[in-house]
Amino acid sequence: MTILEALVLAIVEGITEFLPVSSTGHMILASSFFGIADSDFVKMFTVAIQFGAILSVVVLYYKKFFQSFAFYVRLFVAFIPAAVVGFLLKDYIDALLENAIVVAISLVLGGVVLLYVDKWFATNEKSNKQVSNRSAFVIGLFQVLAMIPGVSRSAATIIGGLTQKLNRKTAAEFSFLLAIPTMLAATLYKMYAYHSKIGFNQDDIMLLLIGNTVAFIVALVAIKAFIHYLTRYGFRIFGIYRIAIGLIILALYTLGYNLAMV
Repeated sequence: MTILEALVLAIVEGITEFLPVSSTGHMILASSFFGIADSDFVKMFTVAIQFGAILSVVVLYYKKFFQSFAFYVRLFVAFIPAAVVGFLLKDYIDALLENAIVVAISLVLGGVVLLYVDKWFATNEKSNKQVSNRSAFVIGLFQVLAMIPGVSRSAATIIGGLTQKLNRKTAAEFSFLLAIPTMLAATLYKMYAYHSKIGFNQDDIMLLLIGNTVAFIVALVAIKAFIHYLTRYGFRIFGIYRIAIGLIILALYTLGYNLAMV
């Protein structure tokens, strides 16, 4: 992997990780474009740079970490379902990650759902309801759906929040915060597995530092822009975009392009 490729993947990660568009689908396109999707390092890199993205959440919402112990309880409750299912079905999930068709279909179906989400939950925007332990657990159950590649962790958890009568802003912010334990666990596991199997060299470490730094900066901007747009205009544009990306992946696969999963 070159520095330019690392920069591009980090920018893609920073933009797409917290938007309901599936960062996985975008990583497929970006890494396949460069012809590096089969690399073990690239597969690890695309997960490891999530650390930079989640640091942006810590910086933007740092005040929430000093509010109360109940905040951590809610995050833990929401994290449990994905942690348990991920541990039990790891091999099955890894197999799904090798299937570009699964990603494409998930993108399209999820896009169709986003076309109607604003209508389904229109009354939520008048709500001031906050996240309870019960609603946190339900959101955590929705996060399990995101283990299907292409579903989008952000989309699944935000919709989960909407089902609990949260408004779009509150649901999105809790989704971002829930990303911290979820993505941190995935990042540490992936890096440990790579280190145990292959090991890091100086070039690997340099690329990871560059990737995480860029993902951090880009995610800061992306989160602010997303919240601003979401509270005013809703999800429809993201639904249309998801459908377009899913159809592109299906078209490329049909034409014989190697869309190896990252």
